[in-house]
Amino acid sequence: MLVKTALVQMNVAFGNIEENYAKAEQAVQEAVEQRADVVVLPELWPTGYDFDAMKEAPDREASQAVTFLSELARYHRVNIIGGSVPKMTDHGLYNTMLVFNRHGAFVKEYSKAHLFRLMEEEKHLTEGNEGGMFKMEHGFAAGFICYDIRFPEWIRTHMVHPEYKPDVFYVTAEWPKARISQWRALLIARAIENQCFVVACNRTGSDPNTAFGGHSLVINPLGEILAEAEEEDTILYAEFETEETAEIRRNIPVLDDRRPDLYRL
Repeated sequence: MLVKTALVQMNVAFGNIEENYAKAEQAVQEAVEQRADVVVLPELWPTGYDFDAMKEAPDREASQAVTFLSELARYHRVNIIGGSVPKMTDHGLYNTMLVFNRHGAFVKEYSKAHLFRLMEEEKHLTEGNEGGMFKMEHGFAAGFICYDIRFPEWIRTHMVHPEYKPDVFYVTAEWPKARISQWRALLIARAIENQCFVVACNRTGSDPNTAFGGHSLVINPLGEILAEAEEEDTILYAEFETEETAEIRRNIPVLDDRRPDLYRL
């Protein structure tokens, strides 16, 4: 199936929830005007890494974000990978990706499994313990958040299900500018080793502590870059056929040649 993705590479206003919601709404509308099938937002787009804002105005069970994204998806008839949002629960504060189909129906939530100590996530956030697999109209997909991509064993876990394998990895991030070369290298590696499309949306701009690098990417299962943004605010578009993964996996059956009996940690 041909899929047109739109990656919203935006400068997240630090702690300014109202401004960020307005930016996201405008970007989704613009992407739909360009006939996007899937719109992807960056990590923590409502607040950025303003932990005080997350706690002072907590979005209990992410209800505000859920309502907002669901209504946007339904109104514009577009699938939304809702970046990630702060989700306050009785068990803690999570960094959670929300996914909705073009009817506005909730598809999946995934909470970031690996917390990044250099940005003090472990002091404020709670680790997620569930996988990122979900199904959309273009087939199976999986979602990951930023630091997750440094853990190839976690990504590979989503490829070894006996019944289904994702054709697309959706990655949402606030990846620092200082390590943007690693962002590109890691994403290309994850695409090649899993023979999967990678749609990776990073933010741009800066907050009081960190400058972010942009360079959102869409990569095919051979590791070839189909589209890449620079550092400025933009919406990055790319089209691809999800059926290509099946042909590539037939030609180079990497997953069939695994020897998990040797892979003991």
